[in-house]
Amino acid sequence: MTKRHGYAVLSALVALVLAVSAAIYLTVTADDGTPRGTLADNRPHHGSSVAPASTGTWVGAWSTAPVGGEPRTETTGLAGRSVRNVVHASTGGTSARITLSNLYGHAPLTLTHASIALSSGDGTAAADPDSMRRLTFDGATGVVIPAGGQITSDAVRVTVPHDSDVLVTTYSPTPSGPVTYHPHAQQISYVADGDRTEDATGTPYTEETPYWRYLTGLDVLSNEADGTVVVFGDSITDGITSTIDANHRWPDILANRLRTALEGGRPLPRYSVVNEGISGNQVLADGLGRPAENQAGLARFGRDALSHPRVKVVVIDLGINDILRNPELADPNRILTGLRSLVRQAHAHGLKVVGATLMPFEGHRGYTPAREAVRRQINAQIRAGGVYDAVVDFDQALRDPYAPHRLRPEYDSGDHLHPSDLGFSRMAEVFDLGTLRGAGQAEL
Repeated sequence: MTKRHGYAVLSALVALVLAVSAAIYLTVTADDGTPRGTLADNRPHHGSSVAPASTGTWVGAWSTAPVGGEPRTETTGLAGRSVRNVVHASTGGTSARITLSNLYGHAPLTLTHASIALSSGDGTAAADPDSMRRLTFDGATGVVIPAGGQITSDAVRVTVPHDSDVLVTTYSPTPSGPVTYHPHAQQISYVADGDRTEDATGTPYTEETPYWRYLTGLDVLSNEADGTVVVFGDSITDGITSTIDANHRWPDILANRLRTALEGGRPLPRYSVVNEGISGNQVLADGLGRPAENQAGLARFGRDALSHPRVKVVVIDLGINDILRNPELADPNRILTGLRSLVRQAHAHGLKVVGATLMPFEGHRGYTPAREAVRRQINAQIRAGGVYDAVVDFDQALRDPYAPHRLRPEYDSGDHLHPSDLGFSRMAEVFDLGTLRGAGQAEL
């Protein structure tokens, strides 16, 4: 072999390695069995700033669970309108990608335009114009997401600071409903007529909405975090009684606590925190519809908890609705069996599970002494160590010491079930950050 021929072979091998690496890096979605989207436009936009291979780790920066089909969108969806979701990043990164869901759509969802940008920071739909990026899907500017499916975008090069608001905007020109949504966002997002996807002024976004639509995930390529913590729960995790636009849900505050502790030099894992709470969610029972709205924890755990990038720990605060919403007296052993099933699923993926005791609810309209007895039985088993790898005792931390069947008044939002902002802060405060270390037990 001549020296020139050897150099040519070596150059070809290097090019092949780089091509394979890029293909792996820019994979559009995980192979989780969910139907994937197809491309609506195979012409890439030259300003899309698709991210090259870079250093860092892909982690979840924000997430939400798809809950159901939005009422009154069954026929036309949001055809001819731009949807601008506002989300809050728990960790920073140098590139980003998003996940969009059509889980509850009865027809394919055509998106011809999508963008990501940093918020201008003034509490409106306005974006930082220098951060505006057009999103692509396998190189195309448009995508068709089948009914019941989801799609993950290509990575795009954009600096996302931790604790920042991010705007993700999509435009669909054709009818497709119902719209897959998360109703209790505790965050105002926006809608505009026409394709205003890359409008940075925010002026056309005259309609406000309390929902997140289509968007279920924001991942970043991070040098701040090496893994993801998923908080899996019900309305207490969803933060249904927290102040709107303030990011006072307890997982938000937990993320801030962890980052502050790391900045202070504490030897803790470098993890982001994402929120997979659904108001009204139960361990065992689905909601109505096909597919079921407000899917049971057992049904949605694989999609909502296990599919995040580099997930390391799952925190579970679930079970109170199984007690409150059961027309009969709930069986504590069935609820505990369901919780243990979630833990086994997590352990099969090598994950650690931190579980929470169920907080008191005397004074709530669903309270009865018999239901209180079920709650106490479940908590006794959780505290005994037979359910989770580690325990955070929210019951002990938030109950009234003089009336332990009730929340302390300052931690009570007023409905005697959900915490106030101060109560959410207390939940994050008593969470032992050291429990995030290590892996799950092989068997409980």
